[in-house]
Amino acid sequence: MSRILLKAFLGLLMRVLYRPKVEGTENIPGSGPVILAGSHVTFVDSLFLALVVKRQVFFIGKDEYVTGKGIKGRLMAWFFGSSGMIPVDRDGGHGGVAALMTGRRILDEGKVFGIYPEGTRSPDGRLYRGRTGIARLTLMTGAPVVPFAMLGMDKVQPGGKGKLRLAPVTVRFGEPLDFSRYEGMDRDRYILRAVTDEVMSEVMSLSGQEYVDVYATKARASKAA
Repeated sequence: MSRILLKAFLGLLMRVLYRPKVEGTENIPGSGPVILAGSHVTFVDSLFLALVVKRQVFFIGKDEYVTGKGIKGRLMAWFFGSSGMIPVDRDGGHGGVAALMTGRRILDEGKVFGIYPEGTRSPDGRLYRGRTGIARLTLMTGAPVVPFAMLGMDKVQPGGKGKLRLAPVTVRFGEPLDFSRYEGMDRDRYILRAVTDEVMSEVMSLSGQEYVDVYATKARASKAA
C-alpha cells in the first residue's frame, strides 16, 4: 500500500513538473524476471526509473539510507523501502557478494531488478566500464536484460547530488538482450566480460554518452587526487 501511495503521489508530481517522455516500455516483459540495466548519473535515477515502469522495480542501495535515527531516519527508511530499495552493506568485505545474491533472489522470484553496471554514479556524465555482476546475474538466472538510458538527468541534478532542477527528461528502454547462448558459463571471465560489454554498448547507443574504458571508481579516485 505504501508503494502505491508513494508512486501515485510522486508520479503525479513528476508528470506535472517534469513531463517525462518515456520510450520503449513495450520492451519490458509484463511478467517474469527481468534485469533493467542503465547508466547512473544522479542520486535520483532509481526514483525516476521506478516511477515510469508499471511493474515494481527492486534495486540495491546503501544500508545507511534506512538505518538513520529519529523522525528523519524513519521517514528515509519508509521512503526508500516503499520505492523498492533493498539495503545492503556494500562497504563490507562481502558487499559485492551480498548484492549479487540479493539480485539473484529477486530474479528467482520472477521480479524486476534494476542495476547500474558501472557500480557507482558517473563522475562526469560519461559512460564508464561495466562490472561483470550484471553478466553473472543474467547467466545464473536466465533473466533477459533490458538496457535503458535516462536523458536530461544531468540537468535535473547537476553534479549527481543536491537540489533538483526542472529540466526535460526522457527515459528510453532498448530491446531485451537474451544471453541464453551462454548458459552454464557464468564462471568464464571472458564470457562475463563479453556479456557486460554488450550490455554497455547498448546503453551507450541509447544514451549517446561518450564511453570510457575504465571503471568509474578509478576515474573518481583520480579526479579526487
